[in-house]
Amino acid sequence: MEAGQLLLKSGLLNNAQLMSVRDSNGSGASSVIERAVELGFVREDDALKTIGKEVGLEFVDLAQEVVDLELLEQFPQKLIYRQNLFPIKRDHGSIVVATADPFDLYPLDEAGEQMGAHIHPVLAEKREIAKLIKEHLGVGSETIEGLLEARSDDDVQLLDDIETDGSELSEMAQEASVVNLVNEILLEAVESKASDVHIESRGSGLAIRYRIDGILHAQPVPPEINQFQAAIISRLKIMSRLNIAEKRLPQDGRIKLKVKGREIDVRLSVIPMIHGEGLVMRILDKGTMTFDLRGLGMSQRTYDVFKKLIRLPYGILLVTGPTGSGKTTTLYSSLLEINSPETKIITTEDPVEYQLDGINQIQVHPKIGLTFSASLRSILRHDPDVVLVGEIRDFETAENAIQASLTGHMVFSTLHTNDAASAYTRMVDMGVEPYLVASTVEAVMAQRLVRRLCSSCKIEYDPKSRDMPSDFPWDEYNDEPLFDPNPSGCRECRGVGYSGRMGVYELLVTTDDIRELATQRKSAWDMKQAAVKQEMKTLRDDAWLKAIAGGTSLQEVTRLTKSDSGLAGY
Repeated sequence: MEAGQLLLKSGLLNNAQLMSVRDSNGSGASSVIERAVELGFVREDDALKTIGKEVGLEFVDLAQEVVDLELLEQFPQKLIYRQNLFPIKRDHGSIVVATADPFDLYPLDEAGEQMGAHIHPVLAEKREIAKLIKEHLGVGSETIEGLLEARSDDDVQLLDDIETDGSELSEMAQEASVVNLVNEILLEAVESKASDVHIESRGSGLAIRYRIDGILHAQPVPPEINQFQAAIISRLKIMSRLNIAEKRLPQDGRIKLKVKGREIDVRLSVIPMIHGEGLVMRILDKGTMTFDLRGLGMSQRTYDVFKKLIRLPYGILLVTGPTGSGKTTTLYSSLLEINSPETKIITTEDPVEYQLDGINQIQVHPKIGLTFSASLRSILRHDPDVVLVGEIRDFETAENAIQASLTGHMVFSTLHTNDAASAYTRMVDMGVEPYLVASTVEAVMAQRLVRRLCSSCKIEYDPKSRDMPSDFPWDEYNDEPLFDPNPSGCRECRGVGYSGRMGVYELLVTTDDIRELATQRKSAWDMKQAAVKQEMKTLRDDAWLKAIAGGTSLQEVTRLTKSDSGLAGY
């Protein structure tokens, strides 16, 4: 009985679903399962377990298996890449080999002949096999072996035409092996939900790291990839329409891709280093991005206040935090919350990260004089109600934002400060008069992103049994257990212990007391003390509450927030 019939018999598929799977013209068990999984009809592990019982093959969770590295070195690599087999261990003279296709026995027979041993097949998810291949053999190792040369791979598609200068380096960058290697790096980044890809030229060769949930993860890279170093960098520069001959100056570019049907924007930054050019790519996955103010993770009290602030008729609302702390997401979510046919919203950004329906967005171009301040002056002649300035970087932009708020506009913007109170002093440092800052800035939201504990594998503990930080809020603690990340993780979190991120927030509303302190040029510390006395929750406070609620861990709280124990009343 073929795979589709087995899934139908077990109840995992119904007749209509099976017809949809077969209409895709797939052949073989693996393609039937893949198509059923893609259509959302079944989970791959459930399908393999069901078919495994029928054909007498055990299903294994590869995340729990220890790979015999000596066996891996001896196993034919072409079978690993071409047939998606992966040797796990020796067991009483037999070799245990994982496969995702329970009906294709020929590769297993070939493996037995070449290894001179009996092959004991087990079933495993295709993505778990691919993960082991990358973990033990390196990113792009399949391409290096030249095994993707003849494969038609439409997983990664360029949406813009590219141009080459006909040089030897550009021709090398267009070779199939290099194209496939770059595509594999991008595909792995998207599938891993990485926000950034770092490709670094070092004395020892090329290094690749992915930033996932704010943490950099080094990727295993085979030594053979070093011979492709110049071609990889050139390929990415060509895709970004950059000058591949220029290797002395920094360059910035953009790539528009479609990865497995999803539109992806890649912002590329190239900087010359001692051992060659270093590249960082910011991955903007439009298909998975949602802007929902309520879903950002604000406490109910913070959300209720912030929701009123964004609907003020005029004034300045600032969001602060370091790069990658979610400021753009908060601002975009705020704009979409208030967007309506009666409200004219114009933004000026560098760059425009996501296109928002019903909102007028401007991409600044400093090289031709279209700066934040210049575009803001023009925006005000377009009769807006709400203006978003991507970032206040200098006095001119700050002055124009203040003038916009004084003439009846609501202005949203960002600053790079460590906490909310520092935003007032930062604007004064730019040269803005303190009384203008005090009279126009209605509130400042500081934020960070902490990793969310994996709900499938997090581990309980009693905080009373540990040496807790001195500022742990015992008065907020309700005697329920806290949670740690599982050191070994699980399949759902890819072995990390965390899955996704959540925001922690510090909302400082400009009350009369804060206005008075700002006008008197008081320090950020004084303003923060005053705000805390008025029941403001600091970043640390909010992070602790999320840890107590089981959303994040003690390690994340201490990693991303600073203790407020020196504040009055703490």
